[in-house]
Amino acid sequence: MLHYKIYPNLYKDSVSLMQISARLNGLEGIIQASVAMATEANLERMRDAGMAITATAKPSDLLIALLADEDVGTLALTVADELLRPAPVDQEQGIVGKRPATSLAMGKERAGDANLALISVPGRYAAAEALKALQLGMNVMLFSDNVSEEQEHAIKQFAGQRDLLVMGPDCGTAIVNGMPLGFANVVRQGAIGLIAASGTGLQEVSCRIHHLGEGVSQALGTGGRDLHAEIGGQTMLQGIRMLAADPATRLIVLISKPPADIVSEQVLKLARTCGKPVVVHFLGADPSTLAKHGVLPASSLQHAADVAVAALRGESLPAAVTVDDANLASTTAQLAKMAAGQRDIRGIFAGGTFCYEAQLALLAEGLTCESNAPVKGASALKESARGHGHSLVDMGDDEFTQGRPHPMIDPSLRNARLLQEAADPATAILLFDVVIGYGASLDPTAELLQILAKARQQADLAGRQLLFIGHVCGTELDPQSREQQIAALRQAGVMVASSNVQAAQLAARLALQLK
Repeated sequence: MLHYKIYPNLYKDSVSLMQISARLNGLEGIIQASVAMATEANLERMRDAGMAITATAKPSDLLIALLADEDVGTLALTVADELLRPAPVDQEQGIVGKRPATSLAMGKERAGDANLALISVPGRYAAAEALKALQLGMNVMLFSDNVSEEQEHAIKQFAGQRDLLVMGPDCGTAIVNGMPLGFANVVRQGAIGLIAASGTGLQEVSCRIHHLGEGVSQALGTGGRDLHAEIGGQTMLQGIRMLAADPATRLIVLISKPPADIVSEQVLKLARTCGKPVVVHFLGADPSTLAKHGVLPASSLQHAADVAVAALRGESLPAAVTVDDANLASTTAQLAKMAAGQRDIRGIFAGGTFCYEAQLALLAEGLTCESNAPVKGASALKESARGHGHSLVDMGDDEFTQGRPHPMIDPSLRNARLLQEAADPATAILLFDVVIGYGASLDPTAELLQILAKARQQADLAGRQLLFIGHVCGTELDPQSREQQIAALRQAGVMVASSNVQAAQLAARLALQLK
């Protein structure tokens, strides 16, 4: 039965709502739970998910809806009350009864030296709030999505006129002055500045830099559309100027999916003339073409970090990343145990850029593949519910996250998809990512290990052998600890690669042998 509760005029940011939703969905007996601001769009998504809410609610109200039996539903709403209860006030600090800040202006008045506003409100209100922050002299990280390109262009133009930066909209990751924001990892501070139109791309490169012993000065997200012709790369251009003037930044790294040609020319021209070495990785772009613009080209996310660290240290620049021969040798023997007809890679990703990069790795090996977010040369997914042939799925895409938490927060839908693909007699290799850090699930492998064990058991009963290949994006300083996650995965028989591209390259080489 349907249970729901309306909390009048209660606002919580998107990450908080997704985390509460994940907690409720994790309760035994919950069929589905949704936690969102009561905008018309969110109400419509809940109705589409089978939660026919008829009560009247305002966009400023918080709404919790769930499907469960009576006792479980009542318990879940009680749990929700606890999760939404304000933190106790510290009486020793003398702020009992102090009115909470209810506007950007009030917040700025209380913290006069604040120069960054993180905005996470429903998309229809986000542009107006961003403009308010800019008028108060603050840079903006716009976590919100569903902001039109016209509004994005106008906001960024307004910011540029005031020498301010707008990260976003739909900017999920940043590290500013050592502070991780959104979905970000704990990395050491250092001399490499990052600007990325990709959240998980930014995470992968910043973590790799940390693993290599260097650090990050600033990691700025631009939002995924910044390098579209309609936006003109305004945030990336402004970010280059800011990092070029930053004495703590000695080298700059730019990351993006393929930009519009006219924007690419502008970005590369500024990169060449900014006065500092710049490493550029445009996923799928020809590195030799980028080199002609006077920048340091990189061919993958891992390679971008490797080149940046080598250039910073004055060392010889490394060659492009290739398949790890040791991993290839140790896994090849398992192919002989596979049944006739097992030949497909099924990739299930929480990170959209990881899905994108994996497709490029397969295409580079001459393999065809399909995806719900296909790169140039790949095919569109034939069925959203299952894969065909080599199939790589971005579970963070809107079609899977409407009314549900992102798979980095709640990986249950991703895990269910892994089990489903494992049951296909054609599946030979399951390829996946585990993204940790702030905002992500605090125990991302707990359910995953059970799913992998079940998949292996079902395959054994059917006379098949499955090969699991994964990679963990994060650091040992993250709340979930990368080393602990890797150890748990390896104990479960997963081949854990050092990066996303190496995981995909390994899967591709093995698939070629099966073919």
